[in-house]
Amino acid sequence: MFEGIFDIKNDRRLSVYLYRMGFGMWLMYLVLGAPALAAFKHYRSDCGMLSMMLMVVGFSASMVFEYFHNPHAYEQKKKWLFVSYFVLAIIIYFLEFKDRTITLDADWTTLLRWLS
Repeated sequence: MFEGIFDIKNDRRLSVYLYRMGFGMWLMYLVLGAPALAAFKHYRSDCGMLSMMLMVVGFSASMVFEYFHNPHAYEQKKKWLFVSYFVLAIIIYFLEFKDRTITLDADWTTLLRWLS
């Protein structure tokens, strides 16, 4: 039943399963916002993050399939893949690094000059 599921070049089932799981987590995100489930509200952001991640990974896997079997659709969807990665990066930034002060440490550039 699941043989060849990780052959994303020739089989699109994994991308469909990942996308469906992401959609299911998005539904859980919506349900956990209900007042009746206030006791589980602390899991809501985790469900939203996991939803976005599963949908982006599923979309990435489907892009591999499209690259080999439908190049025209691949070129059309390529920009949306970039947009989805960008949105995921913004979500991760605001959930994880919003309250921290992040400064660029330029000391690693001296190592690059030394290596070249």
